[in-house]
Amino acid sequence: MTLDIRFRHHFPDFALDIAFAAEETGITALFGPSGAGKTSTINAIAGLFTPESGRIAIGGETLYDTATGINRPARARRVGYVFQEARLFPHLSVAANLDFGAKRSPDPLPPAERQRILDMLGIDHLASRRPRTLSGGERQRVSLGRALLANPRILLLDEPMAALDATRKAEIMPWLERLRDEARIPILLVSHAIEEVTQLADNVVFIDDGKVLASGPAEDVLSRSDLSPRGAFLEAGAVIAGEVLSQDDGHRMTEIGFDGGRLWVPRLTAAPGRRVRLRVKAGDVMLSLEEPRGISANNVIPATIRHVGETGDSPYLDVALACGGAHLVSRITRKSGERLGLRPGMKVFAVIKSVSVERHARPAEERASGAT
Repeated sequence: MTLDIRFRHHFPDFALDIAFAAEETGITALFGPSGAGKTSTINAIAGLFTPESGRIAIGGETLYDTATGINRPARARRVGYVFQEARLFPHLSVAANLDFGAKRSPDPLPPAERQRILDMLGIDHLASRRPRTLSGGERQRVSLGRALLANPRILLLDEPMAALDATRKAEIMPWLERLRDEARIPILLVSHAIEEVTQLADNVVFIDDGKVLASGPAEDVLSRSDLSPRGAFLEAGAVIAGEVLSQDDGHRMTEIGFDGGRLWVPRLTAAPGRRVRLRVKAGDVMLSLEEPRGISANNVIPATIRHVGETGDSPYLDVALACGGAHLVSRITRKSGERLGLRPGMKVFAVIKSVSVERHARPAEERASGAT
């Protein structure tokens, strides 16, 4: 772990009690509903506000600690911050915007590392243009470059795609994936969009009402059915990590192998051998005591029931399933659960329609070199 965050703060009508650690590389998503305290958390890390108590450390270097009286000013924390809006200087060229961050770094990057960042984000050819001539996705990539060229210890992304339409989100997503895979610093991503978190995050910190309710690998946190009642934005479901096995070009389908078997999903632009992540909603998983035949669903997965849980006063049950080393969740009615006599340890078959698998899959090792 390279990032240690523990602090408390009371606003007039809201309290923060935050504690988590993040990995040295990759993306850790601060995920939760609007108003949960996600942006306030990264603002505390950046030094934009001072918590009442706690400790913030990056790579063993303490930035804030009430016990020892340490509180480094924001300008001395070497934190890269990318906001929802790109916030580029409109009167400066792209090159000048990029240099703005680089020239203010206490530890400037060598030319080769600077060029690596420009190549990674695909923005070198934009150098002479002004921000008003760029697309929304291009502006955000330049904003990312400006932050990285300042040679920060950590990169903070505050919903960087919130201001983009669907087309521009699709444009910038491959570059964010490449940033995740190639950046050499920890990245914290603030988001309340499940599709972004599924596709980008290695780890997830689930924040609601100013508190950390769960943290850990994305596959684990996003598959926890006990978190779904916290808000409709997190519909119960499971994240599956797998590998592209084949492409059925005639039917525009992709075959995914995972620890519990194989899934056919609508075509993904990832070559065989690539690692991907998929999210399957609990309401799209049916259960059968016998292997069904003569049905339209392409995916029938053997499973063992791990847990059967009630969902408050609703008419539903969430059935947690083990499929090899992978997990699924099925949401069925209580009536169906009683009729089937479901209980932990039972062998069942999970039936998943291909069209139900969410297509914001993460090509985890796909590179963005071909993106435009």
